[in-house]
Amino acid sequence: MSKKLLIVGGVAGGASAAARARRLDETAEIILFERGPDISFANCGLPYHIGGQITDRDKLLVTTPEAMVSKFNLDVRTQSEVISIDRNAKTVTVKNLANGEQYTETYDNLVLSPGAAPVRPPIPGIDNPHVLTLRNLEDMDYIIQALENKKSTAVIGGGYIGLEMAEALRDRDYETTLIELAPQVMGPADPEMATVLHQELKLFGVNLKLETSVTAFEESASGVDLILSDGDRLHVDVAVLAIGVKPETKLAVNAGLEIGTTGGIKTDAHMQTSDPAIYAVGDAVEITDFATNQPALIPLAGPANRQGRIAADNIFGRDSTYKNTQGTAICKVFNIAIGMTGLSEKTAKRLNISYEKVYVHPASHASYYPGSHPVSLKLLFDPDTGKVLGAQAVGADGIDKRIDVIAVAIRAGLTVYDLEEMELTYAPPFGSAKDPVNYAGFTAANVLRGDARLFHVEEALHPAENQKLIDVRNPEEVAGGTIPGASNIPLPKLRENLENLDKDKEYLIFCQVGLRGYLACRIMGQNGFKCRNLTGGYKTYGMVTAHQPDIIPENETTADDAGMSSVDAVKKKA
Repeated sequence: MSKKLLIVGGVAGGASAAARARRLDETAEIILFERGPDISFANCGLPYHIGGQITDRDKLLVTTPEAMVSKFNLDVRTQSEVISIDRNAKTVTVKNLANGEQYTETYDNLVLSPGAAPVRPPIPGIDNPHVLTLRNLEDMDYIIQALENKKSTAVIGGGYIGLEMAEALRDRDYETTLIELAPQVMGPADPEMATVLHQELKLFGVNLKLETSVTAFEESASGVDLILSDGDRLHVDVAVLAIGVKPETKLAVNAGLEIGTTGGIKTDAHMQTSDPAIYAVGDAVEITDFATNQPALIPLAGPANRQGRIAADNIFGRDSTYKNTQGTAICKVFNIAIGMTGLSEKTAKRLNISYEKVYVHPASHASYYPGSHPVSLKLLFDPDTGKVLGAQAVGADGIDKRIDVIAVAIRAGLTVYDLEEMELTYAPPFGSAKDPVNYAGFTAANVLRGDARLFHVEEALHPAENQKLIDVRNPEEVAGGTIPGASNIPLPKLRENLENLDKDKEYLIFCQVGLRGYLACRIMGQNGFKCRNLTGGYKTYGMVTAHQPDIIPENETTADDAGMSSVDAVKKKA
């Protein structure tokens, strides 16, 4: 007897489950319910149609109900909302949204793929018609319509959708304010990596308001007034909420299915819920974080696709398991991108996970070939084994492929020694003979082998009594700014000035990105001096202090170095 499978919700998880199910069983009865008019669309592409990068709306339709019926012989029912589940009778109640009629369908197995809905917190006035959210094609169409003949906008929330919407609105020349409650945009990233995004947003004319919230929305004659936590009142024609999403679990909760600690539907590795006949996939489910082994909500399209496939496998007799979510992601912000995978430093600290970190800032491809750009790459690794734990990168070119390579390394359990040995594609327009991934591996492996000892920006801000900061860059570089209290000995003059240094002190060395500092420490270490190198150099210092602007005024140098040659200064201080 053929199996009857009902799938609630399309898009990534549900549509993938339906297609996989048909490939596995030609005789099964498969019904896909979708309360909207579209069963599979590129929701990640919605901001880019608003911004005009994707001009043809139909390009966002991954497939149509007609195509799914024709290709996979499915029973596709759009404008159909499943409103309840009777687990004992193994039936669902469906409401036809076109005519209001209700009916029941039996099932042998049920797949829930309801997705996640935009968060709408209980802020006074949030139901104002000028305050919009973006989840589907209908929302997108409404936003485009609402923006006609308007000029001022606000985006509330600085995550993926918020950043993409801010870019889309500026691309259409709207005055745009981005409001974020946290001290940084892109919450999953570490703070110093997000500083580059802040600079890019401001460069392209976005009015960025961090550590600010909307306390109320008030009706106005031609739009809406936002009352902000800093006391400001901001008038805009249209506001877009991008605070985040929450799993749509109402159907599961009402059916008595187990809900996880994060608020998502709890499943096992087979995507099976607490009811053996019911599976759940996509943004509505609680997953296990690959890096931390902790429950989490990580709404990404790639995992949802795989989960849909895995659920269908298990329903039709194949033993298939989901191997947790790594959180590999990337976001475009005007001319730069930020990518990440695995463990972040903020998460490592919160969960007390042991780690070490290095920063490298190489070029995206051979610097002598036109068009290369710096890649700022942060790598986290186990300080004992060298196992790669996580990475983040930001820059204008080549971010995706570096994060993708490291994502594979994490999934495979590789170490920084493996990153050293990776043989990656090289030609001047595409990379370098030593790829940024190799550089990160070299730098981290040097630490583990004892060839380099590191210090971090936090220590540079508050050196101990027996520690001295030395900047080994050239004087013209130092003139643009240095770390307060640092003396300057350019690397080419280091050897001739060793006699002026004190072997009872520990020297904290830095350069622009870390390479000259490493060379300086190799020289000093082999001459009997205690020395550590600032990973990522002064560039990393700038990223960290940009996130903490009260630490140091821009371009500040120490008063007692003024008018003194770099060599004289170090003689005086050493």
